Amino acid sequence: MNFQWYPGHMMKAKRMMQENMKLIDLVIELTDARIPLSSRNPDIDELGRNKARLVLLNKSDLADDRCSDAWVEYFCRTGCSAVKVNSKKGGGIKSIQTAIQDACREKFERDRKRGILNRPVRAMVVGIPNVGKSTFINALAGKACAKTGNKPGVTKGKQWIRLNKNVELLDTPGILWPKFEDQEVGLRLAFIGSIRDDILNSEELAIEFIRFMKERYFGILSGKYGIDESGDLYSCLRSIAESRHCLSRGSELDTEKAAGILLDDFRNGRLGRLTLEYPPQM
Repeated sequence: MNFQWYPGHMMKAKRMMQENMKLIDLVIELTDARIPLSSRNPDIDELGRNKARLVLLNKSDLADDRCSDAWVEYFCRTGCSAVKVNSKKGGGIKSIQTAIQDACREKFERDRKRGILNRPVRAMVVGIPNVGKSTFINALAGKACAKTGNKPGVTKGKQWIRLNKNVELLDTPGILWPKFEDQEVGLRLAFIGSIRDDILNSEELAIEFIRFMKERYFGILSGKYGIDESGDLYSCLRSIAESRHCLSRGSELDTEKAAGILLDDFRNGRLGRLTLEYPPQM
């Protein structure tokens, strides 16, 4: 499959982010803890040059904890502050205020030298679609400030949110980048739901996911669905369809429905805590 999704509203959102970057002290970039590198938009590095950076590994409850710790170390070595968070359940949220203060030490020192005291940090919250930016903002604010949804493209425009006297956040739409140089990156983004499902072939995507699971997490699919994983990839998908009674008219196995169930089980953590890519040191 060829993976690409860069509709016009993303180009518009990128221009908006460029225009507002001059107002910003800190870029808070949310990644998906299951694919921390693939879920980083390379355009953000260009947009956020010379700005303090804080990388959040969101949905950390869905990822292998040992891998997430290694990813935090990796990002810290590259000069970014990094924190594991689970915005939906509030995990790691209490540590964010401290992380923001740590990431902005140079900004506070510059302000002090200029005689500026207590100027709030203005932070832009960025990330790819469906990574949980709005859920994170609501968890940090302790109230519903930003619209959320379990699909890409919910946030359409910018929104300023004052957290307290010390921090103001700018919520931005999720954006991808015009071309994936590595289609493996596109595949991982499709797995986690950051590319719209209705432009993808769900059966082909499920087959690729089964391939990955057999290589890295053999035994999990058999434990979950009671199937024999030793067969070929399509046989595994058919077995999942049979296990979950996915039938179309005429009692034929509905592998498309089974593909949807498999991907939904992965995205919602029902297959356990899985990480799809590992940091270089691992």
